[in-house]
Amino acid sequence: MRVVHFADLHLGMENYGRTDPHTGLNTRVGDFLRCFDEVINFTLNEKADLVIFAGDAFRTREPSPTHQREFARRIRLLSGAGIPTVLIIGNHDISSLPSRADALDIYATLEVPGIWVGRQPEVKAIETRSGPIQVATLPWIPRWAQQDGDGARLVASLAEQVDPGVPAILAAHCAVEGALLGSEVQLMAWNEPTIARGTLANTAFDYVALGHVHRFQDLNRGGYPPVVYSGSLERVDFSEEKEQKGFVVAEVRRGETQYRHVPVSARRFLTIEVQVEPGEGTDATAQVLAAISAHEIGDAIVKVKASMDESASVDAAAVRRALAPAFWAGFTKEVRRAALPRNPKLTESLTDPLLALEEYIKTRGFSEQRANALREYARRLLAEMQDTVEQRAVTAEGVE
Repeated sequence: MRVVHFADLHLGMENYGRTDPHTGLNTRVGDFLRCFDEVINFTLNEKADLVIFAGDAFRTREPSPTHQREFARRIRLLSGAGIPTVLIIGNHDISSLPSRADALDIYATLEVPGIWVGRQPEVKAIETRSGPIQVATLPWIPRWAQQDGDGARLVASLAEQVDPGVPAILAAHCAVEGALLGSEVQLMAWNEPTIARGTLANTAFDYVALGHVHRFQDLNRGGYPPVVYSGSLERVDFSEEKEQKGFVVAEVRRGETQYRHVPVSARRFLTIEVQVEPGEGTDATAQVLAAISAHEIGDAIVKVKASMDESASVDAAAVRRALAPAFWAGFTKEVRRAALPRNPKLTESLTDPLLALEEYIKTRGFSEQRANALREYARRLLAEMQDTVEQRAVTAEGVE
């Protein structure tokens, strides 16, 4: 049975984008939709039996009507083709209050044919063109509903409900201990709960389809079942520059599953670092331009970081012209400051802080006015510290 597994679309991310005059959408939203289209087209062309979306459809739990419309257009294609699709509620989809609707609730409310919304832990028996399959759903558990050991308890409960004679998939949106993280660290809640890898690797399941972590990885490589984060479809920021983006296609059978990662044409991110050579007459601009020309920057999101001495200068207009072919480009200048000469006496063990201050003043070459101000501040600070010590001593005597 062929299963397409993808996650973490985060539709609505607009980092490094601008408004497209033809569509009115942010150009980065267009990037995310283009990758989404690749998943849909692959699914339709390859006649997949089942689609599992493992959560985080949108950037926020209250997506704009436009973003909801674009997501629905693509889900409708799967429904129209008769391909069963399971949508798991992720932490970016779930409402902050139990009485409010989640971002994907509309599909369950309208009872869209062939679309199941996993908004609670349960086992769904689904008929596909290749036969029956079971999908155990484990959506994100919001903080207000969390209890100690929830993850392990819920997974064990789901495993007990599975019919051992029918292929079974666990579809979950969760953090797993030991997973390699990327930009999602910035999107995570502080101290969020994690599930042990061994808990998920339950042999009641033939494949574990995970969402939440943006980097593709199998947490149970060499073991059974595969415990797989499909990763996100598009890069969010430069922390994901080196990651291959895509989705997973799994051939699921009872007791035997194989899978592969299918790349998508995510927007390239490129960091160009330049160490401008020091010295008189250094042409910093030429060195930066040479570094840029050594890379293919067309349609990439580019960040140039130039490290140089304080005396070096760069023609910003020339750099902007060189970066014009990029989809988006940023340039930062990092100044290397010369090390100040160190007075050997400062490394000695000086017991008098005022003497240490005098050596520091000599080393820095402060004006007499500023030196006197520093001396006065130091005397006041030392006096306040002495008063505090004496007060504590008196208090301690009174307690005794």
